[in-house]
Amino acid sequence: MSRPFILGLTGSIGMGKSTTSSFFMNNGVPVWDADATVHQLYGKHGAAVAPIAALYPQAVVDGMVDRGALREVLKADPAALARIEAIVHPLTAASRTGFIADHANAPILLLDIPLLFETGADQVCDAVLVVTAPPEIQRARVLSRGTMSPEQFEMIRAKQLPDAEKRARADYVIETLDLETTARDVRRLIDQIREKPHA
Repeated sequence: MSRPFILGLTGSIGMGKSTTSSFFMNNGVPVWDADATVHQLYGKHGAAVAPIAALYPQAVVDGMVDRGALREVLKADPAALARIEAIVHPLTAASRTGFIADHANAPILLLDIPLLFETGADQVCDAVLVVTAPPEIQRARVLSRGTMSPEQFEMIRAKQLPDAEKRARADYVIETLDLETTARDVRRLIDQIREKPHA
């Protein structure tokens, strides 16, 4: 019996990853979203809340992990990041494995993971799609959201694998300049993958 073709989607901040992911969803491809999963884990009754509270009680407010408080913890204690990741990464990996098992009959699955290469999650994918845009468009998109300063944007970008390196490691690249072209490129890629035999 054939199994789903697992396509990993990644791209740096402001490259159009969420929009591209929604186009896959519109074409009937089930999508697992790493960010949404972490949001769930941090939310009320989320599986990460109790273990994080045990280590850093100040990071949990009203039964949820408070991201602002967590940022303060990480600022004060550089070793905290590794401890938080040791809690969160296995939980997200379990969620991802469950998602793949639940959609065993789908022809294609999309794993939307911002830190795909950085966390080694590309190992579970049959192929990787990287979304990209020129640096000035990337910057303008992020800053137009009004949620972060230019300094915060540069700090996040510095932590991510450079765009050129991501593109070099990708099996497929889509440049997200406008919605129409991106939607067309996604449909083409889905058709291409469906026609491709895989084990």
